[in-house]
Amino acid sequence: MALLLPLALAGCGSETQGVPGGEERHPYAGIGAGERLRFAGTEPYWSGEVAGSSLTYGTSQNRRGTAIPVERFAGRNGVSWAGTLEGAPFVLAAAEAPCSDGMSGRTYPFTITLQLGAATRGGCGWTDARPFAGPAAP
Repeated sequence: MALLLPLALAGCGSETQGVPGGEERHPYAGIGAGERLRFAGTEPYWSGEVAGSSLTYGTSQNRRGTAIPVERFAGRNGVSWAGTLEGAPFVLAAAEAPCSDGMSGRTYPFTITLQLGAATRGGCGWTDARPFAGPAAP
């Protein structure tokens, strides 16, 4: 839930000076509530997708993934989804920033931060409206 705090704080109050995106007073709309976000990370490998209130998270040991219910929060500079996976807090945050996985030759429109329990992982994300650029099958 620690990732939600910066997004929540960016959306509160009337003072906007010094706050990232401070001139913007509306929630981030770069990933719509009805859109599907796909995401992936390496070291260790993980991936999945989120649409609506359902997120599927997979690893190299569980390629099919595990579906978990999540709640969506749109802050000023991105979107996050929070839920619980196997008893551990799970928070996935997407921010609009170019991202490279360092392996595929692709460039993605969103930088992903995943907090799973005490572990934090970084990855990249894309939507149908904002796809990655680069090889389809690296």
